[in-house]
Parts: sequence; C-alpha cells; structure tokens
Amino acid sequence: MTDTATRVLSLEDELLDLLGPAAVSTEPRVRERASTDGSPMSPIIAAKLPLGLADLVVFPADAEQIAIAVAAAARHGVPVTVRGKGTGNYGQGIPMHGGLVIDTTRAKAIVEVGDGYITAEAGTPMVLLEQAAWAAGQALWMYPSTAQSTLAGFLSGGSGGTGSIEHGSNDRGFVAALDVVHADGSADIIHVEGDEAQKYVHNYGTAGVIVRATVRLEPLREWRGLWASFPDYAGTLSVLQTIGNLEPAPRLVSGDGPEISASLPADEAIPAGRSSLRTIIDASLIDTVTAIIEGAGGRVEAVREGPQASIRLSMLSYNHPIEWYQKSQPHEVFHLEVAGMPLTEAVDAVEAVFPGGKLHVESTREHPIGMLAAPYVSEDEVYAGIAALNAIGVGVHNPHQWNVDFNVEQTAETARVTDPHGLLNPGKLDPTYAGPRKGAIR
Repeated sequence: MTDTATRVLSLEDELLDLLGPAAVSTEPRVRERASTDGSPMSPIIAAKLPLGLADLVVFPADAEQIAIAVAAAARHGVPVTVRGKGTGNYGQGIPMHGGLVIDTTRAKAIVEVGDGYITAEAGTPMVLLEQAAWAAGQALWMYPSTAQSTLAGFLSGGSGGTGSIEHGSNDRGFVAALDVVHADGSADIIHVEGDEAQKYVHNYGTAGVIVRATVRLEPLREWRGLWASFPDYAGTLSVLQTIGNLEPAPRLVSGDGPEISASLPADEAIPAGRSSLRTIIDASLIDTVTAIIEGAGGRVEAVREGPQASIRLSMLSYNHPIEWYQKSQPHEVFHLEVAGMPLTEAVDAVEAVFPGGKLHVESTREHPIGMLAAPYVSEDEVYAGIAALNAIGVGVHNPHQWNVDFNVEQTAETARVTDPHGLLNPGKLDPTYAGPRKGAIR
C-alpha cells in the first residue's frame, strides 16, 4: 500500500468517527459524481477528461462539519477539493490530485436575514437566498445565471449575473463577510470582513474554504420580466445598451440572434425566426422600454411579474444560451467570453472571426459583454481567434483552463500562509501560468 493510500485510509477512519457513516463514502459512483463538473461544455477540456478522481467523499451537514473535514484532511496530508453543485464549466471543481472531496450541498442553512444583508452556510442555493430576501422585502445584489448554484460555489468560482448591471461582479462589494477555514490542521472558523474577505473570493478554494458567507441585499423593487423580439439581431443590439443604461438600473438585459434564440426552451415570448431581447426592469420603466423597442422596429412579446419570471429570465442569460445552442447543434461548439463596444456596433465582424460564429450579448454599464460560440475545429484555431478579436477591439477571456486567473499573486501570497502544504484544490493555483488570456474582460 502506498503512503498516499495509507493517509487516505487513516483520514477515512477519522472522518467516520467525527461525522458518522452517513456522511462518508468511498463508493465508486459517489466518487465519480463528486469528481465531475460542467467542463464538457468546453471541447478543449473535454478532450482531457477525466482529470482526477476523488478517493473519498464527505457530506458535511453544516459549517462546523466542513471545517472539521478540512482540518482532518490537512492533518493527514490529504489533498482536499471543496465543491457545491458542480455547475462550474471549466474543471475548477475536479480533484486533480485525488484525495478528499467535500460536498457542501447539505450545509444549506440560512442563518440570518437582516437589513441589507443575508448570512447563510456554504451549500445554500442562491435561489433560496433570493426567495428568503424577497420574503423580507429585499433582493440579492446579484445572483448567477445558474440560480441553483451554491453560495460558496458562486463566490469561489463565479463572477456576476442578474444584478451586475448595477453592482458589478462578486468582487466589488457584494461580499460583506466570510467565515473561512484554513488548511493548517485546525478546525477554527475565522471571521473576515471587507478587504480581508475579498482574498477568498474567486480563487476556487485555493486560499481557504468558505464555510459561511454574508452578502449584500437591497430593497425589493417592483421587478418585471419583459420579453421582446426583433426581425434581426441588429435591432436587438441597437437598443441593448440603451436599456441597460436606464435609471433605475435594470437587473438584466440579454440578447440573442435568431439562431441562438431558436435553441432556447420553447416560450411564446421567444417567437421562431426572430431575435430575442429579454430584460428584468423596474415596473416604472415598462412604458419607456416599450417605446425604445418599438421605436427600433421591435415588439414587446410579454411582461411578467413575480420571482419566477425573474428566475426564468436569469436562467436564459450569460452561459446558458450558449449551453442550449450547443445542445441544438450536430457538431462540437466552443465559446469565448468577450467584451467591448464591437459586440453591439460591429457584430458581423465579431462573429466572422470564427466560421459560423454566433454571439450572445449582455448589457453592463461599462460596455456589452457576451459569449461568442462557433463550431470547434482545434485549440490552435481558438487561440488564433483570440488574437484576431483583440485586433478589432474585443476583450477576451479564454475560459478553457482551470487556473486561478484573478488576483493570482495575492492569492498565492495568501495561500502560503493559509495552505502551507498546498493541499487546497491543488493544480488550480500556478502563479507562473501564462496561458492565452489576452484582453481579460473582468
């Protein structure tokens, strides 16, 4: 038996004592399930799968048990990867060095809803946070397009979503405080706020494990989901930024051409053969937005109210339209995250960079952002296309890699203290990595 296998067996024995047999598994199917995420969305990463397999999986029931599991793994020198729903698309949650996977989805208690904030445990789905906020007359500053994502999963691996037009990405004040645990063998839960809390955001759990989080709420407005359509994509793009810049700020403005629109779930508000525009706006803006749409040759297809309308629109934003488009195509499709005024002002040139290119666009206050999808030919073609997009003024983030790519030096510096033996999600934090990520759009 290898030294690694011995350490894993010793860890299993300790976790069985600490957490009980219902929370610990070495079953092959459980281990396989805990070692996958949404990375098949990337044909570049899919070609490299599988990238790792958990030796042991635990299901803590609360924040304290997550801390206990991390501490035990550190004491035994076993790598530990913490995951939520596994909705990340690029391998960030795959245990590349095996070891222990901590599935946090049972730790989903909402601790407190206060004036302007909500506190919950790591595995709480974002949609439950939004529902609890609405019940208290408030709303989350933002939540991801995959609304079933867990709180800590979104903070560790996500970036923005519904609400980002007004509040930006999740590293811009959304996080009020975190409770974290370090990989130093102690199960002590450390409370951090402000700039200290930001050190644990968007780094895939490589600098510390979030066990509980407090995030910002705002007063609930009379939100309405508005669906519109245009004869072509040019019409949608001509008004997308105009609507996004209105006051009070919309929560979301998304647009797709007829081809991507046709792949979305059937809805009478997304008519066949037309470009789709979808937005979550304050009720006071309905007449204004209607006039903008009709003045550009479009028509309003539906106006719906209530949290379900908002969630439905959110699930048709950011990555999701590209996922639906991928499923509708007979060939492999890849995508890049893109940004800049050419997305609305020169869409034909942007799409022409890749043969068969199709663009999904979102509004932000700075500039439009989006996802550019195309039939996949080769990794080299993707990288050549990044340079071509940069040349026409399009910022690009290449998502087809799993290395931490935000505040890398700061994260590495933090991890030297919080993870002295390099056990937290190893393989995801390499400060020397210099992959093709020119023109990053964060």
